[in-house]
Amino acid sequence: MAANKIRIAKDKAELVKSLTLSDNNSAPFQTYADVIAFAAALGKQRKKRSPLGEISKREPGAIDVDIFVSRGYDMAIKLIAIAETKNPQILSHLDEQLEAERLQIFEEYANGGLEILREELRGAADYTDRLLLVLISERDNQHRSDEEFDLSKFLF
Repeated sequence: MAANKIRIAKDKAELVKSLTLSDNNSAPFQTYADVIAFAAALGKQRKKRSPLGEISKREPGAIDVDIFVSRGYDMAIKLIAIAETKNPQILSHLDEQLEAERLQIFEEYANGGLEILREELRGAADYTDRLLLVLISERDNQHRSDEEFDLSKFLF
């Protein structure tokens, strides 16, 4: 594991890029970190955690954790880890092994979420509209408990 980096599976790199704003598109997310944080929340919500397999070395490569912190996603990383392990020690910043485990849990839920998104967005011309439909469907079809993640906060 690259220290303090969130990695992306090679087979999801193009999807992450296509969901991110660039000069020639109007994608639903501004940064790769936004895509990964959303995907991790979706993966956790739908209980889909997937090992990364081969890691993307090119665009987008591993993302420094500081970017997630600067965008306010550090709490999501911590919440997903503690919900998964039920162990408050996972939050320790003094133990590098626990920090690596925390990041791996986040990466694997993000990977699972990206697998879900790949299926949900298949054939969509406008990812933003399709994502809104996914979120509305999540809200309407699920009875929320206090333990579930609320993905609607990603709506603008």
